[in-house]
Amino acid sequence: MNKNNYCQIRLETAEDYRKVENLIRESFWNVYRPGCSEHYVIHVLREDPAFVKELDFVMEQNGILIGQNMFMRTVINADDGRDIPVLTMGPICITPNLKRKGYGLKLLDYSLMKAAELGYGAVLFEGDIGFYGKCGFNYASTFSIRYHDLPEGEDASFFLCKELIPGYLDGITGVYQTLKGYYVDDAEVEEFDKSFPKKVKKKLPGQLF
Repeated sequence: MNKNNYCQIRLETAEDYRKVENLIRESFWNVYRPGCSEHYVIHVLREDPAFVKELDFVMEQNGILIGQNMFMRTVINADDGRDIPVLTMGPICITPNLKRKGYGLKLLDYSLMKAAELGYGAVLFEGDIGFYGKCGFNYASTFSIRYHDLPEGEDASFFLCKELIPGYLDGITGVYQTLKGYYVDDAEVEEFDKSFPKKVKKKLPGQLF
């Protein structure tokens, strides 16, 4: 990261919303599917009761928005009948021209530190261990936490976990629940996307959908 470029991480404000949605759209466009839905996901999640406003961050470089991260409250349905409060994370992104330059790691480390300061015990989400392992994430299976709706024996290497309180998940086995707010309707995504500058959708190798 260029030390000459001043970088600030702060809470998102309502004035940032559209800029953040456009940033997310630019970052995720044609990555996991032709086009993307993540900019609409955050638009919806901000109104969800599980949204953690105190952990809704943007990153600026010289006053220009270059990254964002946000968290939602969810639970692990433990096998002993308890619901264990945890966080999930994302969308998280860095503007495409600044990826792989250390900004994402800085944003992630800061976000996780603030989540720990607020007393949250663990974060579980879907991501690449190659990157998120640098911030202390491990496969959720090492904590005996299962991903909902995933058949036994299926690859769960995408499902990651980090304890923010050491030992928080000790003795707990159970099923993690993804919030329904992350599952958006394709038609609603299409309608929302019409309000942004037109971009070309492409089917590319490596896309998941």
